[in-house]
Amino acid sequence: MDSSRGRTSAGHSRRAFLSASAGIAGAVALSGTAQAADLRPTANGQLPPGKPIAAQRPDAQLRALLAEIDEQRIEDVVRKLASFGTRHTLSSQDDPQRGIGAARDWLHAEMQSYAEQSQGRMTVELQSYDQEPADRIPVTTRITNVVATIRGTAQPERVHVVSGHYDSRASDVMDAVSDAPGADDDASGVAVVLELARLLSSTPLESTVVLAAVAAEEQGLYGAQHMAEQFAAAGADVRAMFTDDIVGSSRADDGTEDPRTIRLFAEGVPTAETPEQGEIRRSVGGENDSPSRQLARFVTDVAAGDATGMQVRVIYRRDRFLRGGDHIPFLEKGYPAARFTEPNEDFRHQHQDVREEDGVRYGDLPEFCDFGFIARVAKVNLAAIWSLAQGPGAPTDVAVRTSQLTNDTELVWERGPEPDLAGYEVVWRETTAPDWTHSIDVGDTTTAIVDLSKDNVFFGVRAIDADGHRSPVAFPVPLRD
Repeated sequence: MDSSRGRTSAGHSRRAFLSASAGIAGAVALSGTAQAADLRPTANGQLPPGKPIAAQRPDAQLRALLAEIDEQRIEDVVRKLASFGTRHTLSSQDDPQRGIGAARDWLHAEMQSYAEQSQGRMTVELQSYDQEPADRIPVTTRITNVVATIRGTAQPERVHVVSGHYDSRASDVMDAVSDAPGADDDASGVAVVLELARLLSSTPLESTVVLAAVAAEEQGLYGAQHMAEQFAAAGADVRAMFTDDIVGSSRADDGTEDPRTIRLFAEGVPTAETPEQGEIRRSVGGENDSPSRQLARFVTDVAAGDATGMQVRVIYRRDRFLRGGDHIPFLEKGYPAARFTEPNEDFRHQHQDVREEDGVRYGDLPEFCDFGFIARVAKVNLAAIWSLAQGPGAPTDVAVRTSQLTNDTELVWERGPEPDLAGYEVVWRETTAPDWTHSIDVGDTTTAIVDLSKDNVFFGVRAIDADGHRSPVAFPVPLRD
């Protein structure tokens, strides 16, 4: 190859070769805090290959935690929450045996018991406010989230949230008296949250994890909205939020079973996108590259496979068709958020009065839950939140320089503050590919020039720490300077 002209002996340009190789090869030159790497074609015309991306394997500490997930404890939590009869938002707040108040107090005591064993790492609060009359709230009602916070040791300002909602409902959403056991919807999600709290409270985490049982989801996402507002008012740097809602069964109403799959709903166009951001997205592409989509890709990278026994099926929607959940208030505040939900729902066992008609049993009862399935969902959550908390944060201020028209791509970003930061990877994929396919380690730098056209592929940047943990990918925006 004539390297001065960038041509092979066959007379094809280097960029044509890259395009013909479907973006799996590249040459990168670096500048910044590290010495530039010379990855130009070699004397025989061979290009250094791009490294195909492999899933991030759990380290020994994460594997040990995953092995501690206790199916029996999860079943006990679901049955205990169902035993309160109803957990309707408008039900009794002071009856010690029945109603949402009894459930709230039990959850607080459970969380507090974990905190007492945490050597001060975890704190628990009853996050309450008085909701004035509103849709599905006929009178002023006290709404309380039970919130456990495990403060990070190295980067406490970086926050990751997992929630489930502990309220329930019967067929009539305003019926606060009838039995509404809410086993699948959503004692199952709360059981996941409690199991994470039990395990993570005993382990130092580099960044902060918040584990919450929220209220009033069935009445209109009120508890999650209040929590998101509290984070926003405090200027919290929430990097990820997952809600686990209806994660209790793998069996559909037609008998179909899929016990090894969990759906993860992640929006494309951001809910909180500004007009200016929308204009940029339309100009460069990115409908499939929102922070929530990058978060979902991260989950498939770290939480699927033999360590969890689950496949994570990402759904390119904010939520199920014309429905919603507790991640939406976080999306409205501009936080990356996604929803875990079982692969097939049985609507006879959610939002239904407990009854039997023509030999068919209705109602959201524990007997219809698959507790082994919930335990595997808990493993997916644990792998995802552990990897986020122990790994570096996604790079910030990632951009593509566009001051000149070129057929290569120059990426720039800010160096992260992590004390164990080791460097960065540039990742790319074909524009039609659903996930990142190839990467190259560019070292501890803040600039990379890739001899691959930004017109033909999508790029991203992710951080790597000294232990090999990787961050979610950050998608670049155009930069003119």
